[in-house]
Amino acid sequence: QVRLLESGGGLVQAGGSLRLSCAASGRTFSNYAMGWFRQAPGKEREFVAAIKWSLSNTRYADSAKGRFMISRDNAKFTVYLQMNSLKPEDTAVYYCAAGSVTSATMKGEYEYDYWGQGTQVTVSS
Repeated sequence: QVRLLESGGGLVQAGGSLRLSCAASGRTFSNYAMGWFRQAPGKEREFVAAIKWSLSNTRYADSAKGRFMISRDNAKFTVYLQMNSLKPEDTAVYYCAAGSVTSATMKGEYEYDYWGQGTQVTVSS
Protein backbone atom coordinates (compact mmCIF):
# COMPACT_ATOMS: atom_id res chain seq x y z
CA GLN A 1 0.00 0.00 0.00
CA VAL A 2 1.45 3.34 -1.07
CA ARG A 3 1.59 5.98 1.60
CA LEU A 4 2.60 9.60 1.39
CA LEU A 5 2.82 11.29 4.75
CA GLU A 6 3.28 15.06 4.89
CA SER A 7 4.55 16.98 7.87
CA GLY A 8 6.02 20.36 8.72
CA GLY A 9 3.05 22.63 8.25
CA GLY A 10 2.08 25.26 10.78
CA LEU A 11 1.59 28.93 11.49
CA VAL A 12 4.29 31.40 10.52
CA GLN A 13 4.53 35.15 10.13
CA ALA A 14 4.96 36.75 6.73
CA GLY A 15 8.60 36.66 5.71
CA GLY A 16 9.23 33.48 7.66
CA SER A 17 10.16 29.98 6.51
CA LEU A 18 8.82 26.46 6.77
CA ARG A 19 10.07 23.12 5.52
CA LEU A 20 7.53 20.53 4.50
CA SER A 21 8.41 16.86 4.36
CA CYS A 22 6.77 14.01 2.49
CA ALA A 23 7.75 10.49 3.49
CA ALA A 24 6.94 7.90 0.82
CA SER A 25 6.51 4.18 1.36
CA GLY A 26 4.89 1.13 -0.19
CA ARG A 27 6.57 0.89 -3.58
CA THR A 28 9.62 1.80 -5.61
CA PHE A 29 9.49 5.42 -6.68
CA SER A 30 12.67 5.47 -8.74
CA ASN A 31 10.80 6.18 -12.00
CA TYR A 32 8.34 8.56 -10.43
CA ALA A 33 8.08 12.27 -9.95
CA MET A 34 7.10 13.78 -6.64
CA GLY A 35 5.06 16.94 -6.57
CA TRP A 36 3.73 19.50 -4.16
CA PHE A 37 0.34 21.06 -4.73
CA ARG A 38 -1.69 23.42 -2.60
CA GLN A 39 -5.30 24.42 -2.16
CA ALA A 40 -6.34 27.68 -0.58
CA PRO A 41 -9.86 28.20 0.80
CA GLY A 42 -12.33 28.72 -2.01
CA LYS A 43 -9.76 28.04 -4.71
CA GLU A 44 -8.80 25.11 -6.89
CA ARG A 45 -5.78 23.03 -6.10
CA GLU A 46 -2.68 24.29 -7.87
CA PHE A 47 0.78 23.04 -8.70
CA VAL A 48 3.69 24.30 -6.60
CA ALA A 49 6.79 22.25 -7.42
CA ALA A 50 7.93 18.83 -8.60
CA ILE A 51 11.07 16.74 -8.78
CA LYS A 52 12.06 13.45 -10.39
CA TRP A 53 13.31 10.76 -8.03
CA SER A 54 16.04 9.53 -10.36
CA LEU A 55 17.09 12.79 -11.97
CA SER A 56 17.64 16.31 -10.84
CA ASN A 57 14.78 17.70 -12.88
CA THR A 58 12.76 20.23 -10.94
CA ARG A 59 9.83 22.41 -11.86
CA TYR A 60 8.25 25.33 -10.05
CA ALA A 61 5.14 27.39 -10.33
CA ASP A 62 5.86 31.03 -11.04
CA SER A 63 4.61 31.88 -7.54
CA ALA A 64 7.24 29.58 -6.03
CA LYS A 65 10.28 30.46 -8.11
CA GLY A 66 13.01 32.13 -6.11
CA ARG A 67 11.31 31.43 -2.76
CA PHE A 68 10.65 27.68 -2.61
CA MET A 69 13.03 24.80 -3.20
CA ILE A 70 12.11 21.15 -3.68
CA SER A 71 14.62 18.45 -2.86
CA ARG A 72 14.74 14.73 -2.11
CA ASP A 73 16.61 12.31 0.08
CA ASN A 74 16.69 9.02 -1.79
CA ALA A 75 17.94 7.07 1.20
CA LYS A 76 15.00 8.23 3.31
CA PHE A 77 12.44 8.20 0.49
CA THR A 78 11.53 11.70 1.56
CA VAL A 79 10.84 14.83 -0.46
CA TYR A 80 11.12 18.29 1.02
CA LEU A 81 9.70 21.68 0.17
CA GLN A 82 11.69 24.51 1.69
CA MET A 83 9.55 27.62 1.70
CA ASN A 84 11.16 30.99 2.36
CA SER A 85 9.88 34.56 2.32
CA LEU A 86 6.38 33.29 2.93
CA LYS A 87 3.43 35.51 2.12
CA PRO A 88 -0.16 35.45 3.39
CA GLU A 89 -1.21 34.27 -0.08
CA ASP A 90 0.82 31.11 0.47
CA THR A 91 -1.75 30.06 3.07
CA ALA A 92 -3.21 26.73 1.94
CA VAL A 93 -3.32 23.03 2.54
CA TYR A 94 -0.22 21.58 0.92
CA TYR A 95 -0.40 18.12 -0.63
CA CYS A 96 2.36 15.75 -1.62
CA ALA A 97 1.78 13.60 -4.70
CA ALA A 98 3.58 10.85 -6.60
CA GLY A 99 3.13 9.65 -10.14
CA SER A 100 4.72 8.26 -13.28
CA VAL A 101 4.83 11.76 -14.71
CA THR A 102 5.97 12.05 -18.30
CA SER A 103 5.21 15.64 -19.19
CA ALA A 104 7.96 18.21 -19.27
CA THR A 105 6.10 20.55 -16.93
CA MET A 106 5.22 17.88 -14.32
CA LYS A 107 2.35 20.07 -13.14
CA GLY A 108 -0.77 18.20 -14.20
CA GLU A 109 -2.76 16.73 -11.32
CA TYR A 110 -3.93 13.92 -13.60
CA GLU A 111 -0.35 12.67 -13.83
CA TYR A 112 -0.13 11.88 -10.14
CA ASP A 113 -1.45 8.56 -8.88
CA TYR A 114 -0.93 8.90 -5.15
CA TRP A 115 -1.71 11.75 -2.79
CA GLY A 116 -1.03 12.52 0.83
CA GLN A 117 -3.60 13.79 3.29
CA GLY A 118 -2.28 17.35 3.27
CA THR A 119 -0.69 19.67 5.80
CA GLN A 120 -1.93 23.14 6.66
CA VAL A 121 0.31 26.15 6.15
CA THR A 122 -0.93 29.46 7.52
CA VAL A 123 0.99 32.68 6.97
CA SER A 124 -0.08 35.64 9.07
CA SER A 125 0.43 39.21 7.97
